[in-house]
Amino acid sequence: MQNKRDYYEILGISKSASQDEVKNAYRNLARKHHPDMAAPTDKAEAERRFKEINEAYQVLGDAQKRKSYDQFGHAGAGFGSGDSRGFGGFGSQYGPFTYSYTSGAGGDFEGFDPFDIFEQAFGFRGFGGSRGPRKGKNLYYELNVDFADAVRGAEKVVSVESGKVTIKIPAGVRNGTELRFEGRGLPGPNGMSPGDLYITARVTTPAHFQRADDDLATAIELDFAQAALGAVVEVPVVDATSHTGVGTAKLKIPAGTQPGTQFRLKAKGMPKLRGAGVGDVFVSVFVKIPKKLSREQKRLLEEYGRL
Repeated sequence: MQNKRDYYEILGISKSASQDEVKNAYRNLARKHHPDMAAPTDKAEAERRFKEINEAYQVLGDAQKRKSYDQFGHAGAGFGSGDSRGFGGFGSQYGPFTYSYTSGAGGDFEGFDPFDIFEQAFGFRGFGGSRGPRKGKNLYYELNVDFADAVRGAEKVVSVESGKVTIKIPAGVRNGTELRFEGRGLPGPNGMSPGDLYITARVTTPAHFQRADDDLATAIELDFAQAALGAVVEVPVVDATSHTGVGTAKLKIPAGTQPGTQFRLKAKGMPKLRGAGVGDVFVSVFVKIPKKLSREQKRLLEEYGRL
């Protein structure tokens, strides 16, 4: 792995590029530099460039591998034990469909077949010659998921090029989670196996929440008296019984609470994807200082200030 070019440079993207931008850059370059598209005299260079592009995508196309690469460079790209196709993680079976979460870190990819990655993205290995199609084309779609459906899980019937597919949305699904449905892509040529269907979940989170995996963060505003004397206030939390997926819980504010104090409400956040518990809600406190005071309020505060 010594003296290798930067993977971001290879794909022509910045380090802040989104995963969608990574995928789009790969698809454009892989098509452009596929060896079957090169002239006979240029095939050797095309094959070198094609392998380089696929190697970069095998790392940057996976969020966990990309994180290791960003931290450790090429040395970190070989950490972990994901599968050679770049879709490591864990899967679940719901009826005839299987979906998997792309969360695995990648293994060492020395000696990998770049045509496997190309086939995964495009559904075929080459444009001609000996590398013919081995299965149908993969399909890629995005699905908007309401917050309530992300909280409770849901079943949807969606129409894609290959027909109608029943989608099981797992409780706790995160924005960007990729669901894989094996064999639900386009039919393969000459009796070959069909491709796969990949659906990326786009989860809408209410504006008053910020989400970090299974935890949520929110903020509340207290007046001076509540912060000084203490109070019991209601704060937004996840509630699977609510039609919106959002409910409220009571939070006890102790006397003397300072601005910026953060409280933790355990098990009031999102369900964990693997069914192992529930995340938390973190509540940050802001104290509102009134811009105008009545004469009596001003007198009392002045008196307080002289004590």
